[in-house]
Formats: sequence, structure tokens, C-alpha cells
Amino acid sequence: MDVLGIDIGGSGIKGAPVNTADGTLLAERYRIPTPDPSEPDAVADTVRQIVEHFSWTGPVGITFPGVVVDGVTRTAANVDHAWIDLDARKLFADATGRDVTVLNDADAAGVAEATFGAGHDRGGLVLVLTFGTGIGSAMIMNGVLIPNTEFGHIEIDGHEAEHRASDHARESHDMSWEKWAHRVQEYLEHLQALMSPALFVIGGGVSKKADKFLPHIELPGTPVVPATLQNNAGIIGAALAAVPADAIRP
Repeated sequence: MDVLGIDIGGSGIKGAPVNTADGTLLAERYRIPTPDPSEPDAVADTVRQIVEHFSWTGPVGITFPGVVVDGVTRTAANVDHAWIDLDARKLFADATGRDVTVLNDADAAGVAEATFGAGHDRGGLVLVLTFGTGIGSAMIMNGVLIPNTEFGHIEIDGHEAEHRASDHARESHDMSWEKWAHRVQEYLEHLQALMSPALFVIGGGVSKKADKFLPHIELPGTPVVPATLQNNAGIIGAALAAVPADAIRP
């Protein structure tokens, strides 16, 4: 079936209709800058604009950069704190007049990569990490999502990992790709020691530039690969999450 996927990020909100049978986008992505400040009503209005852009009347899946439990946003590390403990599912449903599903943004990317991307048919524990404004994480065990892991907030040497190794940190500190790769490696080594995953998948916008940093990362025992769906993973995963339970999908 076809579902509109919308991915809320720290700098932009983008969406596209998705064929959930094969994960393809059915139209060119439509992107609007994330409102600043990123207050709930302003973000909901932006989501409404994307729905109207596609004249969408069916189900909508929406990602959020924080913990989401039963449609309620529990944390808001990189957006306005008014999102904490907000019924985001109701907010977006009221704004769009559509049936909506809301989930963590990295979880959406993880679901997409496990279904159609780099983690497809991969057994064991797969960790999908999205490097952007922060670091998002998705834990996939034998193809099943374990939601809301938030591994970007793990402390390493007294600092949250995403404050040192996110793509935003790279840009803010004008780091070379090689220097940034060393910080990413330190972070991956920490996760490897904790969980011994079968595979790391590196997503987010940096996945398009994997050739600049992956050659500088060596992690014996665990392959590190770029996300194959790149920056579309959140949109695709959001759409997959909104597929009704009685619908058929691979």
C-alpha cells in the first residue's frame, strides 16, 4: 500500500509518498526548513503543509527526534522542550485530519534499513546509527525493532557521544573527516564493547559521504557499512510504521 512518510529533523522536515511493498518513493521529496523555535504548533503546521502539498488523503507516518511511547513524545533533546510528554499523535492528527503514526526518527531509519537496506536479511543484532544534529540509534534484533534506545546520549569521557561525534559537532568544530572518523570510531568501540553487534549501519546525511570517513574506521569483529537508503530512510521507515496490522507487506 501507499503511505505518506514525513521525517522531522533538526534542520528540515521532509516527506514523500512511499510504496511500502518495495520501499520506493512515489514522488520527489518535499522539504521545508524546521521552524525556529521548533514549537509543537509550528511543526504541526509544517507537517500539514507537506500533507497538503501531496494532496494526501491516506495514512501518514511521522518521525520525531526523541523518545516516542504510544504516540507521546517523552524527550526533546534537539527540539523545543514543549514537546516533552506531549500527545504528538493527536497534535498531528488534528492538524492534518489524517490517521497518523508517530515514532522515533532513528527507529524509523532502522526499520527501513532492516526491511529494504543494508540490514536486510541480516541475523543477530544490527545497530543503525544516524549522524546529524545529534546521533540517533536503532536496535534491530533478528529483524525486530527494540525501540527508543537513544544511544547518542551515552557518556564517553564525561561527554555525551552526540556532543563529540555528531555531524553537527564535526561542522561546528570544523573537523576534518579523518579527525571526525576517529571520534566516531571511539564511539563505535564503546558500543561494540557493550553489545557486540553483528553489524553497524551508518545513516543520516553523512551516509552520502561515506567514502570520506569510513576508510579511517577499522573495527575488528564488526562490519561498519553505510546506510543504502541514505537520507530517505526516515521517510520510508515512517511509512512502514503506519501500515495497518492487517495490511500485507514483506
